[in-house]
Amino acid sequence: MGLAQKDDFEDQGHVRSTRGRMPSGKPNPVDVHVGSRVRLRRTLLGMSQEKLGEAIGLTFQQVQKYERGANRIGASRLWDLSRVLDCSMSFFFEDMDEATASASPRNLSGESRDVTPRENDPMTKRETLELVRAYYRITDYHVRRRIYELAKSLASTEEGPSEEA
Repeated sequence: MGLAQKDDFEDQGHVRSTRGRMPSGKPNPVDVHVGSRVRLRRTLLGMSQEKLGEAIGLTFQQVQKYERGANRIGASRLWDLSRVLDCSMSFFFEDMDEATASASPRNLSGESRDVTPRENDPMTKRETLELVRAYYRITDYHVRRRIYELAKSLASTEEGPSEEA
């Protein structure tokens, strides 16, 4: 066992690291966000956790832990994930809100508060993923474009009249 560091604490004679976790012991919101983006991309590609695990040399249980943010994803593993999931590494950090970004371990102090992930984010809903996958299965570009315009039109009528009119 190495020397205890300031981010470690003693638990019945064992030193346990708290680095990367919130003071409450919950996973860091940044890790949860990155994991949710791994899940989003994997699901958009129609890939199972098992297939992703096989592609990067992990079990599906390890993939589950990454997707929940329970285990942190190292730089080399993130690189592998970006290659297998055919996206840039920055994809995993996109759409991160300021509250989540401010909860990075560098920004945490002893009195930091927990940040709960947005539960009403439409990008985390299965319905959104299924809609996007169905949309991209439409092979005719013109039909797909008309559906896109229809969706935009319907969304704007629900928001009410535009101030530009």
